Amino acid sequence: MELKDTYLTLNGNSEGFYKEKGSKFMAFAYVIQDEEEVKEILTELKKKYYDARHYCYAYVLGINADKYRTNDDGEPGHTAGDPILGQIRSRELTNTLIVVVRYFGGTKLGVSGLINAYRTAAADAIEQNSIKAIPILVEFILKFEYDQMNNVMKLVKDFELEILDQSMDISCNMKLGVRISQVESFRSALTDLHKITVRNQSETAH
Repeated sequence: MELKDTYLTLNGNSEGFYKEKGSKFMAFAYVIQDEEEVKEILTELKKKYYDARHYCYAYVLGINADKYRTNDDGEPGHTAGDPILGQIRSRELTNTLIVVVRYFGGTKLGVSGLINAYRTAAADAIEQNSIKAIPILVEFILKFEYDQMNNVMKLVKDFELEILDQSMDISCNMKLGVRISQVESFRSALTDLHKITVRNQSETAH
């Protein structure tokens, strides 16, 4: 089984809309990196749409899409947050927040009507966007002398590595981003070179 070395997220922010029996469902999709952003976005939406009835949302976070939350904000249980989450999950997205702001139109929609409304609004917000694949990288910090520069740059070229940072002083330090699927072969290539040390490594995403 091939190791997954990318994750999917939205290309930017977008809006969607759905109307049913007078109720308006305004959906807002965002690319997020942490839960603090969720709080800030909700605060802004509640300030801007202060006269709305509900602010329901769902988000997924993390490279492995393993951190998530839903909120029905006063709607019947599982009629808002779960359908929104379902749309995020169905497209295998992460680092994604969708908030659906509802203006009540005076007619109750029932459980199935609410589920359909929140699902459709969330889906529209995604449809108005585009999806991109972000590489999952492992960071390697290499320390080497100037006479090894050509060898290091050959590695960068051969593995199509991303140079995340570098400093050239008495010796050279270079932080490289290696796709997680290439880590083992990159390590093997490093052992063939002399005078190059790996200071540390960590998994990240870019």
